[in-house]
Amino acid sequence: MPDISARVRELRSLENLAAGQTVIHRLHPLAKLLSAFVFIVFVVSFGRYEFVGLVPYLFYPFVLMAMADLPYKVLLTRVLVAVPFCLFAGVSNVFFDTGAAFAVGGVAVSLGMLSLATILLKMYLTVMAALLLVATTPFTELTAQLRRLFVPVIFVMVFEMTFRYIGVLFEEVYSMMTAYRLRSGTGKALDMRHMGSFVGQLLLRGFDRAERVHGAMCCRGYSLKHSPPARHRFRGADVLALATVCLPVVGLRIVGVLL
Repeated sequence: MPDISARVRELRSLENLAAGQTVIHRLHPLAKLLSAFVFIVFVVSFGRYEFVGLVPYLFYPFVLMAMADLPYKVLLTRVLVAVPFCLFAGVSNVFFDTGAAFAVGGVAVSLGMLSLATILLKMYLTVMAALLLVATTPFTELTAQLRRLFVPVIFVMVFEMTFRYIGVLFEEVYSMMTAYRLRSGTGKALDMRHMGSFVGQLLLRGFDRAERVHGAMCCRGYSLKHSPPARHRFRGADVLALATVCLPVVGLRIVGVLL
């Protein structure tokens, strides 16, 4: 039960961070969205052995975290969730790509180890860029910008529903687990013989809660096609911030290609 409540608090923490008043939070959402997109595209464009070329791109997460006054531990916890997937994707390279890349202190580093390190660094940079975007931009403004950029409505809707409803689903699980423990009298975790009925009840309660959530959103003016009016105008400071991120990102990639 404490684990479930902790997960609910973690889901809400990023949205709470987006309410900050730092210079990064006050930038136009479009500037932050475009800079994150350019950063992710150029990071992904690196080859499987270009670990050294990716290292300078660490400036982006560390500088933005410092300027936005964001807690590193909160963001790192979410980055670690993606580590197992990258390990499964890249650990085979260590066994099959055994050619020597270079040696450190007489110890040979294989191409497979180098490619695994590159995959992990790419994962860290891209996931951190997405987390920084969400942690510095209110969710409604972010989805509004996606609509203004003519992103297909279905993708925006799925993004909104997933982000909004997953927290609600965790809350339903938490309340059902509380009721289960109080009625069982043992205070223990869910018994496997009760798992089927528990999941079935969760599905029914989830559908009912989803309908109520969607009805409340429609009553408050939610629309799939129309975005709310922009709260900020694109200013010179936003153009400067966009150029400050994009120019080094593009420049580092060009230098890496030439070298």
